[in-house]
Amino acid sequence: MLPPKISMKKILIIEDDQMVANIYRNKFSVEGFQVDIAHDGVSGLESIRTFRPDAVVLDLMLPKMTGVELMKQVRSEPQFQTLPIIVFSNTYLSNLVQDAWKAGATKCLSKANCSPKQLLEVVRGSLSGIGSSPAPAGATEEPPLSKQAAEAKAPSAPAAPTVPDEAAFQAELRGDFARGLPAALGTLRTHLQALIKAADEATQRKSIEEMYKRIHGITSNAGMTGMHNLAQLSDALEALLKELHEKPKNLNASTLRTVASAVDFLGALSARDLEPEQHHKPPPRVLVVDDEAISRRAVTYALERAKLKPTAIESAEAAYKLLIENKYDLVFLDVDMPGMNGFELCSKLRQLPAHKTTPVVFVTSLNDLESRANSTMSGGNDFIAKPFLFLELTVKALVYLLRARPAAGK
Repeated sequence: MLPPKISMKKILIIEDDQMVANIYRNKFSVEGFQVDIAHDGVSGLESIRTFRPDAVVLDLMLPKMTGVELMKQVRSEPQFQTLPIIVFSNTYLSNLVQDAWKAGATKCLSKANCSPKQLLEVVRGSLSGIGSSPAPAGATEEPPLSKQAAEAKAPSAPAAPTVPDEAAFQAELRGDFARGLPAALGTLRTHLQALIKAADEATQRKSIEEMYKRIHGITSNAGMTGMHNLAQLSDALEALLKELHEKPKNLNASTLRTVASAVDFLGALSARDLEPEQHHKPPPRVLVVDDEAISRRAVTYALERAKLKPTAIESAEAAYKLLIENKYDLVFLDVDMPGMNGFELCSKLRQLPAHKTTPVVFVTSLNDLESRANSTMSGGNDFIAKPFLFLELTVKALVYLLRARPAAGK
């Protein structure tokens, strides 16, 4: 039986996705917490004042009032200045995470990488005084505490019972999510077609906004149910759509093609991701070839945002030597380079047994029909037009790398 101190704790969940909110509520209720739910920022703020929770779980992307705006208001009221607030954000929206820290977040977690069990552990840690004060400005996102770490830091905190079979619980969540996913993906494709056909900026923004809402829900559910590959891609696509909505001038043939390819791949990826991976896969190897230092660094930075560690080379000749000696999973090539250009390097690498099918993406300012034809004739798979959005390249890389991964157990 839970001690009164723990059983009386009240948790407020502010989350606009009904399925996600209900799962969190059930998880916390089973563990002995009293739980309330709000589905937008305005009602969430009112619930904080009336329900008087001991901790708040807050999605930053909310209707009516954003999570950051809500926290600023809450922290301005003396009685809530030390209230633990655990926020969920997008992995790739680093500026938003920084805003959350500055507004007074106690913990910042990625929706794409956090299960209900992990969230429960973080909330327990916050209620026990572990990390209960707001993080200083400029702090980076912190990983959720493991149960062992929380207990080591707070040995006096009473232990709470856990769900008897966490694996079965996770599998049940995946099944529920999978049953509703085809409809969600169908709606997403409908909005994509509307975006492709849109004749004016206002219509484009509306379609992007609707796509963003659907992807935001997919990211939340995929992360919560342990479908990590799907969560990783949808997380990046969500961030790209948010940027395109805020800056519609960045929507062009290149970004639209990247969005479309990601949406098209989500269905296949979701089917593959239903079964957990049976063995650890080595990190993918990515090669970046560009003679311009600034451009090379920009591509590298975009890949690093997806937790990839690329090898960056300025010379096509040196890159070809690396390709002879090593197997890479993805290659980004500039076209206009001295000596051997990108098209020539691509043609040569296609002659290497290890790279006959390695995805090659050209990153180039040459965006005319002839250049597109040359990229295909030389063996390239795709191209991104300079100047590119960092998130566009991140999404493009994830699509090709995840597509090349075998299904679980294969």
